[in-house]
Amino acid sequence: MRVVAVSPHLDDAAFSVGGTLAALADAGHEVTVATCFTRSVPDPAGFALACQLDKGLPADVDYMALRRDEDAAAMAVLGADSLHLDLPEAPHRGYTSAPDLFAGVHDGDGVWRSVCGALADVPGDLWLAPQALGGHVDHLQVLRAVAALDRPVLWWRDSPYVLREPHAAPGPDLPAGLTPLELPQDLDRRADACACYATQLGFQFGGPEQMRAALAGLPEVLLADTRARELAGSVVSPAR
Repeated sequence: MRVVAVSPHLDDAAFSVGGTLAALADAGHEVTVATCFTRSVPDPAGFALACQLDKGLPADVDYMALRRDEDAAAMAVLGADSLHLDLPEAPHRGYTSAPDLFAGVHDGDGVWRSVCGALADVPGDLWLAPQALGGHVDHLQVLRAVAALDRPVLWWRDSPYVLREPHAAPGPDLPAGLTPLELPQDLDRRADACACYATQLGFQFGGPEQMRAALAGLPEVLLADTRARELAGSVVSPAR
């Protein structure tokens, strides 16, 4: 089976559903993580530049190239392939501050259509994608795009946002009629993969040990439509 996880950023899939992806890869399935917003932008300025400076990276570092390398290492741990879509993150699309990233999608920001176009010809039998818990605009755009593609999807809880707000509401484009599902998951491998994202661990968790402690008790509970549930059930035995 071909499994495609659609990750907004270079870490979201591992943080949120890495254990499930590792178990699917171990079961012999072809797992690909397609990350949407990975474009390197020369000479970043303003908020975009601040996003790397506040992680201790100087202005002349290609921040996204560094993150793509981290992602390649994480995928090797999970046993997954990586597909990096050449689309710009929100700070390069006119979002000017951290609060702006969580204040709703800007009028005129139609990047979800570009996500749809980039994913349209990607082969996949079972798909995984974010519920957009936390309301980050890039996650909302990916949710909208994958929902519009009408594939069999298992929708994951966005981590670390679900740790900060366990009862956060999903994005408005999440389809109706979904039910919870847990598949086999290797949470130790998830933690090892997440440790590869060294540039993000301090910002997101406070450091690598804090990341491992925070994720240790977080099961990967997915929401499934009927098609995705039946497809998942045909190739693995659900843990619950």
